[in-house]
Amino acid sequence: MGMKTTAANKCQSHPATPELGLDGIPLFNGAAPAFLDKLKAASSTHDYAKGHVVFMQDDVAEWFYVVNSGWVKIFRQTLDGDEVIIDILPAGTLFGETELFSNHSFANSAEVVQDAKITAYPMSLLRNQISADPSFAVKMLEHILHGQREQTKEIEHRTIMNASQRLGCFLLRLINVKKIGPVVLHLPYDKTLIASRLGMQSETFSRALARLKSDLGMRVRGATIEIDSMDALISYTCSACSNAFPCAED
Repeated sequence: MGMKTTAANKCQSHPATPELGLDGIPLFNGAAPAFLDKLKAASSTHDYAKGHVVFMQDDVAEWFYVVNSGWVKIFRQTLDGDEVIIDILPAGTLFGETELFSNHSFANSAEVVQDAKITAYPMSLLRNQISADPSFAVKMLEHILHGQREQTKEIEHRTIMNASQRLGCFLLRLINVKKIGPVVLHLPYDKTLIASRLGMQSETFSRALARLKSDLGMRVRGATIEIDSMDALISYTCSACSNAFPCAED
């Protein structure tokens, strides 16, 4: 379906970014050094501009990826051509790896939405390690279960939170949890994409943002949001959630 891409095409190539890459991915913590060396030796890192398609739905899943910088949109197209955004991934995120268990093709598409540096790794090496190393196979299962818990949390949010609380939750995930006092936050990508990521129409997003401004005194100037009280935002948002803040690693 659509244009098929590979790790080797398009844009400048250079060695994997050492400060991120696999070193920042929990799945690979404690993995056999020989396995990590093979992955890094076979990797390919590229800079991609906004709009670049990493892979399309139904492409053969020969690679999995790590976002070193920028943002990547994961999405699907419905039968009538509408786009459904599954997630928008920040730096330090692994993607494409679970397709190892799903007919060896990508269930979703991936597109760069903010200029990004992405490293690709051969799926075959991941498959071989799961077969050869039972402890790594268990870690892979734990990794998949973590993703399912995140999906369950997402369903909960869309079920019991109102639109302004869901937007507040999104903002909290962008803020350093150690930050105390006023916060100046710059939205990382277009507000329309944020609305779609949160399952809202643009009009609903605008009303939710207006309510946060009214209820919490937040100030919005284009893509910049000023938040006077983290405690107030946490109380407003997390009161309708079963997870305590911060919940990103639950």
